[in-house]
Amino acid sequence: MVRWVRLLPIVLLAASGLFVPGTTASAGTVWDYPEFPYQPTSYSEPYRGQFHFSSQSGWMNDPNGLVYANGLYHFFYQHNPHGLAWDTMHWGHATSPDLVHWTQKPIALEPGVHPGTLFSGGGVVDKANTSGLKTGALDPIVVFSNTDGVSIFYSNDNGRSFQAYDEGRKQIDIPADSRDPNVVWDADHQQWVMVVWSNEGGNGVNIYTSPNLLKWTFASRYAADWLFECPGLFQLPLNGTPQWVLTSASSQYVVGSFDGKAFHTDRPAPKVMNLGTTYAGGTFYAAETFHDTPDGRVVQMAWQGGNYGSTWTGDATFPATLALVDSPDGPQITRTPVAELASLREDSKSWRNQTVRSTGNLFDGIKADTYEITATFDVRHATAARFGFDLHTRADGSADRSVVYDRAAGTLYGKPLAPRDGEVTMHLLVDRGQLEIFGDDGRFSVADNVNFDSSAQSLGIRLFATDGTVRLTNATFTRLGTSWGTGQSTLESNLAGPWHANGGAWSDVSGGKQAQTAGDGFYLSASTGADAVYQGDLRLDTAQAAGLTFHADASGAGYTANIDASGVVKLWRPGKDIATHQTPIAKGRTYHLTVRTDGPRIRVWLDNGADPIIDATDATYPSGRFGVNVFNGTATVQNLNTGPGGFDAFPSGAWTPASGTWTVTPAGLHGTAQSNGFYLSDRTGSDFTYEGDLSVTNGVATGLTFRAGADGAGYTATIDTSGVLKLWRPGKDIAVHDAPIVEGRTYHVRVRTAGDRIQVWLDNGADPVIDATDATYSSGRFGVNAFSANTTAQHLTIG
Repeated sequence: MVRWVRLLPIVLLAASGLFVPGTTASAGTVWDYPEFPYQPTSYSEPYRGQFHFSSQSGWMNDPNGLVYANGLYHFFYQHNPHGLAWDTMHWGHATSPDLVHWTQKPIALEPGVHPGTLFSGGGVVDKANTSGLKTGALDPIVVFSNTDGVSIFYSNDNGRSFQAYDEGRKQIDIPADSRDPNVVWDADHQQWVMVVWSNEGGNGVNIYTSPNLLKWTFASRYAADWLFECPGLFQLPLNGTPQWVLTSASSQYVVGSFDGKAFHTDRPAPKVMNLGTTYAGGTFYAAETFHDTPDGRVVQMAWQGGNYGSTWTGDATFPATLALVDSPDGPQITRTPVAELASLREDSKSWRNQTVRSTGNLFDGIKADTYEITATFDVRHATAARFGFDLHTRADGSADRSVVYDRAAGTLYGKPLAPRDGEVTMHLLVDRGQLEIFGDDGRFSVADNVNFDSSAQSLGIRLFATDGTVRLTNATFTRLGTSWGTGQSTLESNLAGPWHANGGAWSDVSGGKQAQTAGDGFYLSASTGADAVYQGDLRLDTAQAAGLTFHADASGAGYTANIDASGVVKLWRPGKDIATHQTPIAKGRTYHLTVRTDGPRIRVWLDNGADPIIDATDATYPSGRFGVNVFNGTATVQNLNTGPGGFDAFPSGAWTPASGTWTVTPAGLHGTAQSNGFYLSDRTGSDFTYEGDLSVTNGVATGLTFRAGADGAGYTATIDTSGVLKLWRPGKDIAVHDAPIVEGRTYHVRVRTAGDRIQVWLDNGADPVIDATDATYSSGRFGVNAFSANTTAQHLTIG
């Protein structure tokens, strides 16, 4: 990542008259991480790629830490989500099931939450848990960033949140200008290998090795004038034998070997794998390859800085599969679009054995905006001086861009391309703001940004030849559909997609999926079921009601259990209110509903209470879709899940938030609070044993609260990431025990009270770590506390 790139977009956009200074990017806060600062978009703006990834809004540059983890491709990238220029780098995040259909996700690494300079870096999936960082069932994603040294961050929830290892301290210190760590697994030597660009005595990379991703040893340095920024190191087979490839940000590379400590090559003069403008802000820069792809492919994406619109700057090249082939001057990389492009293909038309002349146009009558063209020309008997395609043509003969082969110069699009076996091949990907050209079985590739005019009068294509003829061996035109709109950005759910709306406008916000409706609006998954447990979180903003819909058809007709601002929880179906429960419902507060169906019996629980508040029977709809409903206004829904997961706690009536936001995920109770937040049961006690599992996802502290009033005032035993377990009450820290509390780790806390004596155990130790006395509160409620943090609580018991 080039540091002076911050100046580049200002120059480009100002020159175009498009730059409008926006809000300066700023650091975030841990309690509301992860941030999702994006305004809704249909991704249909002029010049917005329909199958090239761009950030939902804001500035993007280098790809970072590309991995395939836990069933998804993860694309992280350098990002300013608050403006169109380089400023205060975040790591943006998008996911895809297939490398084609991308979904914008919340911010992955956020300044103010994650320490250090969050510049470019790499990532891996630690499937063997060599780091020991794994805490659950998912494989950890481990990423590397910072400048003049390397810091480590990791995620145990498939990229939804990241923690800083060792509080973000640099695990490698480099006493020189350095950045852009990239990591790969070296199977031959059973170790991890890192390359980091540094300017120690000139351009080059420092090479480090590690058995566990955490402790790194300097192994060697490879110096080369061409090796500037964003290095990559990976293996590709050549004739069945693995070779090591070392790359730079400007797409230069050399092929050689790695002996476990040093990289060697007998051909030190670099080749270039892409012939676009390979500088920061150009059309191909800072490429990275995906780690741990399921089929072993090496797939690459790069930054295209030349694309921008009114709400975003920059995009990524379409994913390309890399391979190595022999050439007269040594091994050469080939780049070909990933096969998953086929998922976007719509109607097509083909030609074979046609003569292309200076008159006529085989593509006449085709109108297209985003498409693919493959063509092979036999040039052995050609007389045409030039031939190729005019793209986005108009009736007056003008075109937005021409892709021309010049026979005399031996160039395609102005770049060298010699015929192979007397033929010239072209493979064009035409998007709204992007043009990628491949040829000669991937030996030739050019990435470009082109502002194509997508208006109806500018969608023609012309196949031409000048000053003679050329034989077209074969050609295929294929229309390509959009890759956007198939995933859920912020809605956490185990329900299958695709989802669809029937009524209302549904958009992604930081708290989940938000609806705006004038009447009934339904948002429905593709998951169906009969007998099931279904639960979710609901918040009325301005809406009259919001609820869980189940046993429904595609229109939403089925059952809905909702919260209603009139002061009821209601179970209804079209034409009938089946049952109601009177209870105050406040706007702006999150409520958790759980529904269980057993044949015609339907039960509804509110806010994690032990007993159902509705127990009714109705046999109208025996099965159907799961979804949500919002009525007459704005509401937000989140954590829509079927199955047994949820908040496991002692029997109680409905829980009540005293402050903070409290939701229920499959992993347990999730709390966020800017300062002190409390979530309280209606169970009270004097002398007892109270215990549970607690985790600070990000932030300061969480704890078990007991002998408390309705506002949370009472005792709390907290785990605090400053490195302590603390027993406190309002106005006083009663006792403190030093303990290395780490973000993202789960700790078991047990409290025992006997009169004014309070004992606290940590992680099932034999002896209490706190044994104190305090007589301020003799009895009160049980609950959970969060302080300036994202937290999780689970398996709460009282004995």
